[in-house]
Amino acid sequence: MEPKIAEKAWNPELEKEILKQWTNEKIYEFVPKEDNFTIDTPPPYPSGRPWHIGAAAHYSQIDMIARTARMAGKNVYFPIGIDRNGLPVEIYTEKKHNIRMRETERGEFLKLCRSALDELEDEMILIMKNLGISGDFSNYYRTDSEEYRTLTQSTFIELWKKGQVYLANRPNNYDWVSGTTIADAEITYEDLPTKLVYMKFQIKDIEKEIIIASTRPELLCACKTIIVNPEDERYVKYIGKKVIVPITNAEVELKTHHSAHQEFGSGVVMVCSYGDQNDVALFRELELEEIVAIGLDGKMTQAAGDYVGLKPKQARAKIIEDLENKGLIEKIEDIVHRTPVSERSKNPIEIIPMEEYYLKQKESIEKMKKLGQEITFYPAMHKQILMNWLESINIDWPISRRRYYGTEIPIWYCKNCSEPHVPEPGKYYKPWMEKCPINQCSKCKTTEFVGEERTFDTWMDSSVSPLFVSKFNKDQEFFNKVYPTAIRPQAKDIVRTWLYYTLLRCEQLTGKKPWSEAWIMGYGLDEKGMKMSKSKGNAIDPLPVIEQFGADTFRFWSASEINHGYDFRCNEQKIESTKKFLSKLWNVSRFLSSFPVIESGTPTTTDKWILSELDNLIKECKKGYDEYNFFIPAIAIREFTWNLFAAHYIEMVKARAYGIGFSDEERDGAIYTLHKTLSTILKLLAPITPFITEHLWKTLYSTESIHKQHQVESESKYNQNGVTKEITEFNSKVWNEKKTKNLSLKDSITITIPENLESFKKDLKSMHNLADN
Repeated sequence: MEPKIAEKAWNPELEKEILKQWTNEKIYEFVPKEDNFTIDTPPPYPSGRPWHIGAAAHYSQIDMIARTARMAGKNVYFPIGIDRNGLPVEIYTEKKHNIRMRETERGEFLKLCRSALDELEDEMILIMKNLGISGDFSNYYRTDSEEYRTLTQSTFIELWKKGQVYLANRPNNYDWVSGTTIADAEITYEDLPTKLVYMKFQIKDIEKEIIIASTRPELLCACKTIIVNPEDERYVKYIGKKVIVPITNAEVELKTHHSAHQEFGSGVVMVCSYGDQNDVALFRELELEEIVAIGLDGKMTQAAGDYVGLKPKQARAKIIEDLENKGLIEKIEDIVHRTPVSERSKNPIEIIPMEEYYLKQKESIEKMKKLGQEITFYPAMHKQILMNWLESINIDWPISRRRYYGTEIPIWYCKNCSEPHVPEPGKYYKPWMEKCPINQCSKCKTTEFVGEERTFDTWMDSSVSPLFVSKFNKDQEFFNKVYPTAIRPQAKDIVRTWLYYTLLRCEQLTGKKPWSEAWIMGYGLDEKGMKMSKSKGNAIDPLPVIEQFGADTFRFWSASEINHGYDFRCNEQKIESTKKFLSKLWNVSRFLSSFPVIESGTPTTTDKWILSELDNLIKECKKGYDEYNFFIPAIAIREFTWNLFAAHYIEMVKARAYGIGFSDEERDGAIYTLHKTLSTILKLLAPITPFITEHLWKTLYSTESIHKQHQVESESKYNQNGVTKEITEFNSKVWNEKKTKNLSLKDSITITIPENLESFKKDLKSMHNLADN
């Protein structure tokens, strides 16, 4: 019989035709029912080219979650969005056009940002579609759309009215290069080279110097006290004495505090406003009067005296030079210092007193811990990232930013008395350019207002994603059906930002946690285990890789190479090598396409053996799919298909399937089992490689899409597991014997079949052309 599948190899070009079929047939169209499986899909950020190959792998697996749920009989709502707010696009736009945001008219700068985002977004959507992402692209949302920003502002107004927002002047993390406040959650630490300067401080009225080691001598002008550990006996007799600060000659008191480490430097610490968060805590605790040493322009202020106008790094070098000239340095060490930097811009941050808006979060920490415990994390180990972060929060969330491309804070201030006013929710407001919708000040009754110019922290937008996709405060019936959502898939590096802030905000607004499951993925690294970046030249563009090897090859690499939750390495050669499995699957399917599909048959012992192993495969795949760990089914399916089904079973029953030397019943038993096994493999593999499985399924088994089928379940009908090792070892023994004797696989050979394989004798004899003993 001629095979139904004539082509000798899988052609990835077919993926384009299959994509068109899916679109035309609307097989992933979502119609809400009473019970729905909603995915709070992370909207990717188009910050530059190329889109990270690790992100493409991440979204491939999010799609596997959706396809797994559909085949489990769930009604899947898989919204797609694009995150378009925040600092990265501003930085990208500045670089692209060689401009500075603050030197460009605001409206013009916003227009350039939108244009840049549109270009990058188109490519990102193209990649996602080419990957076979089965989300709702016809209704994909943007976080900078009027509708989305209206929701962000409306939820802010609601929390404002509940008294959850307040204005305060506090030390804030400040990225002076980008000119904005950033939250603690947006800070990372890098080991950067610097100098540890051992400076001589004179104790007043005593011919005695103490040495203080610091990496921030430029903050001498902001030093308000000196501390030592209370158990440090070296300085007990000087406690309470006045110490003269070099360069400024200011007098400060030597105090004790447990935060001073005896083993660091000389054990004496100068407390300045502000070198680090410990300084912030000490200024609060000791009620010290702060000195603003560094301004919003990132330069030393008048408080720095002769060093005014210099950048901190320049001031540091000049002060070190002056200290050396005055003989006030004991020594200088070159060290590597753990330096806080902005997670997005990578600029070292300063801590500067600033007036910002804060959203209350400290009072919700215990509730967040409780909700966090109720959420099932995949893998479980990543729950600890959230719990550790909750333990570390000690201030409320600063939500205002001094940037342009973000959702505007909807506040107008009375020009006469500065009373803040928020409008009614339900509309998108731009206070920096629009007239206040409120007629008169509620306090002094005047009618002139000044609009707020700041924008929200971008996480204020991102944190309402489950509310936006569920049409919160817009379509109550729809909201009730899809919220809370089922699962939040995301990367581990934004657990303490996106995941936490979403949990906080959604609970504040709805009284419920936004999802019951969180699926956390690791980082995509280069082949040497280094983080990818365009500047390092090690970033891989996923689009040409997908176009060259096909989406299914890329997706199977993603599933079979990435052990869920762990960092993974991206390598084009490894991606290409996964094509071999798809070729094996194609060859097996092409062979089976020569035989008619038989709905039932009487399995022989050999058939029962492979069906028993198939049942084990189903159980193993279910375990992986239940945990959204696609590494488990990918490896199990590959091993079964390649090393058991193709290598052993098909070879054992080939002659029987052709009816050579066997009865019709025996022949039909083989054909039935071959197709049952292959059709099961295709179903099990469908969430991972949707294109090739769709093509083979429709060619061999049904006109209806494989993605409309229910996933197979274990039948536990046969139990022949004990003989697998004996079968594979016997077959290997025969093949090796023939090889040793320079015989072809078709040549006859005399080998005794083991007694416990007696019931497989007929198939083994035909397989190996065994001569009778």
